[in-house]
Amino acid sequence: MAENDGRGAGSGSGGLEVLVVDDESRLADLFATWLRVEYDVEAAYDGESALNLMEESVEVVLLDRRMPGLSGDEVLERIREAGYDCRVVMVTAVDPDFDIVEMGFDDYLVKPVSKDELLEGVENVTGRSDYETDIQEYYALVSKKSLLEAEKSDRELETSEEYADLCDRVTELRDRVDSAVSEMQDHGDFVGAFQDLPNND
Repeated sequence: MAENDGRGAGSGSGGLEVLVVDDESRLADLFATWLRVEYDVEAAYDGESALNLMEESVEVVLLDRRMPGLSGDEVLERIREAGYDCRVVMVTAVDPDFDIVEMGFDDYLVKPVSKDELLEGVENVTGRSDYETDIQEYYALVSKKSLLEAEKSDRELETSEEYADLCDRVTELRDRVDSAVSEMQDHGDFVGAFQDLPNND
């Protein structure tokens, strides 16, 4: 590919497919370099290029929100509308607001992001891929809830209908997840990961 096509070359060893999307090409390439040791990675420098690179083999998308042309939010919406079964991690300088409640991402990292944080973010969401659908959704909602609690004041949380709805959804899903976990007691790694979650009762 030519350098001006908005795409970075992937040179992984055939493992997990990761798509890095950021209009700062040097940052996208840096993230790709960090990940390429373990994963098969492609980098895209704008939303249109990212959508052109999407395919069924892509399992994780690292997505910037603020980009010229198609924003990260729009790219995320199109990925979900197209039915791709991938995990999406927003990696962005945009501080989270209550609009994240309805967004279909799996995790949210605020720049600047270290190599360890990026690798951990990918590992966290890929570890959910084998879980039941309810459990995947529960993890995503808990991530959003914790993120908002870290960024917003108690008063902002108390007066937000979006946050109240999110809490209700977390509680409802936790009841269903508890039932699923009770049937998976033999899976020690899973139970340990579940017990590490913050208490959202």
